[in-house]
Amino acid sequence: MTTGTQKERIGLIGLGIMGLPMARNLMKAGYSLTVNNRSPEPEQALAAEGAQVARTAREVAERSDIVITMLPDSPQVEEVVLGENGVAQGLRAGSLYIDMSSVAPSTAQKVAEALKAKGADALDAPVSGGQVGAEQGTLSIMVGGSEAAFERARPIFEAVGKNIVYIGGPGAGQVTKICNQIVVALTIQAVAEALTLARKSGVDAAKVREALLGGFAQSRILDLHGQRILDGNFQPGFRIHLHRKDLRLALEAGREQAVPLPATANVAELMNAMIAQGLGDLDHSGLAALYARLAGLD
Repeated sequence: MTTGTQKERIGLIGLGIMGLPMARNLMKAGYSLTVNNRSPEPEQALAAEGAQVARTAREVAERSDIVITMLPDSPQVEEVVLGENGVAQGLRAGSLYIDMSSVAPSTAQKVAEALKAKGADALDAPVSGGQVGAEQGTLSIMVGGSEAAFERARPIFEAVGKNIVYIGGPGAGQVTKICNQIVVALTIQAVAEALTLARKSGVDAAKVREALLGGFAQSRILDLHGQRILDGNFQPGFRIHLHRKDLRLALEAGREQAVPLPATANVAELMNAMIAQGLGDLDHSGLAALYARLAGLD
């Protein structure tokens, strides 16, 4: 760990649609960054901007005080952290690991326990805000782990996000993220249903949205994704197949806790249908495209 005014050295593994802009924001904040990614193009782009590139996750950890991962799902996190040449093999006592992926709470707890045995702290800190939030440094960050580790990581979180909330112990951040994804998915579904009904009824859907924004139905999703739906602009900020994955995690947690989640199961099945039709790479607001097809609209 560095001391005084010197910033801690950061490693970041996973330079996808979220990880790449987050890496750039960390560099803008003055952090020394070592990166690793499955494909070389993002590594090369960041190397040209001043980052160092490591060949393995273990090498990232050996060069860093704090290691961040931004990966697709639980199996990738376990492989990168606990697998051969993984983060755990390169961490030193006193190091900090932060997983900003969206994974199962049980995975977060498993990783935290494994790293604790090496004298390293772990935080689960999934994010919400999509690609735009990652690019603008305005992500919402939900954090689980020890309060001491959270305070240590706070300056890093402030470099990539705005709404930063400490939730509780290991796994608490991931529980919060799947709760977030339930609310987002069901609200997108509601907006898609409402605007599809308006269109099929021959009513101006844009005016319907305008009216709803002034009443109790107002929401950020109606505002932003409602406009996407009107424009038919489903270029991905957050892809359907990734949101479906998060709903799978929610349903698994619901079974573990004996909590019924029937509405979540319904929208997850609609997303399954979209993926089956080759629409899984659309933005999650593209759920409206499925409703349009089912309603016989263009």
